[in-house]
Amino acid sequence: MADTPITEAAGSNAPQPQLHQEPEPIQAVRLRHPWRNFFAVVLVIIAALFIYDAAFNRPVYSWDVVAQYLFDVRILSGIGFTIQLTVYSMIIGVLLGIVVAIMRLSPNPVFRAVGWVYLWVFRGTPVYVQLTFWGLVPVIYKSIDIGIPFTEAMFSLTTKDFLNYFVLAIIGLALNEAAYMAEIVRAGLLSVDKGQDEAATALGLGWWHTMTRIVLPQAMRVIIPPTGNELISMLKTTSLVIAVPFTFDLYARAKDISAVNYKPVPLLIVASVWYLVITSILMVGQYYLERHFAKGVGDRPDVQRPSVETGVIGVSAAIAAAEAARATDSGAPLGRSPGEAPRPFDDSAADERDAR
Repeated sequence: MADTPITEAAGSNAPQPQLHQEPEPIQAVRLRHPWRNFFAVVLVIIAALFIYDAAFNRPVYSWDVVAQYLFDVRILSGIGFTIQLTVYSMIIGVLLGIVVAIMRLSPNPVFRAVGWVYLWVFRGTPVYVQLTFWGLVPVIYKSIDIGIPFTEAMFSLTTKDFLNYFVLAIIGLALNEAAYMAEIVRAGLLSVDKGQDEAATALGLGWWHTMTRIVLPQAMRVIIPPTGNELISMLKTTSLVIAVPFTFDLYARAKDISAVNYKPVPLLIVASVWYLVITSILMVGQYYLERHFAKGVGDRPDVQRPSVETGVIGVSAAIAAAEAARATDSGAPLGRSPGEAPRPFDDSAADERDAR
């Protein structure tokens, strides 16, 4: 059978075997985008004109003053307080946001209601108003009395002694951030298929192990990108803590210096430069963190390319098809030549199997 040349399958209606043929290479023509190049050149020209005008035709920018205060001790101190506000507020906001998200997903209606009211209040009011309110807490509550109700207080704490403006600024930022982080975490948890939770329960895993080893690792690829954006947004929102009032952050220190030298524009440029530097560092960290948690997502195997092995498989299939067609036309069963007599049935194997 191996020496029989195969031309076409026997029979008028039999499918004809087709061997693999190497396709001709596609002559691809690169698509041209003349308008894209035109608008790119226009934007570059506009940017160059703006930079030239700001550098040479606008003395109000006072670039010498910018260079003078870029590494000023007061500015660097403000950067330190800004980073502290960002880190502390985000840590508290993320932890509290996880708690609120679990409350929102809880089957307990009381927990769900409390979580919804929290989101309604802190997402429905401006953060500047909230910070102003927290700055007034020492005025509204001058002291905190601890003891049995309707009796004389056992301890009395003055609010200003343990709630300074730095702590109040952190509390205001963290409580506001927790409302947004709760929705981010809730969306991440809901993105994991319910079957994952059911499979973990079937394996005997408890709630804690199911959440930390099954659900959260899969939800992180949904949680990380918006959390990184919230971190960057928190860095810039710290400029509003002047409403508390806390006046040692980066923006407040730049504003204090400009109130002395009467040059607000160059000090605003100094603050903007440092905000851009810190934001750029955070964006790089966010990129690598997203890439780490997105491993395996969106990967697709390469399409199998023709090889010697696939060619052999194609020839074997063609031989099998031709043999089947000849057997069908001759009326002989598949696997026996037309002139071959039927083989006697040997039922010894069947009897032996029945005896066992």
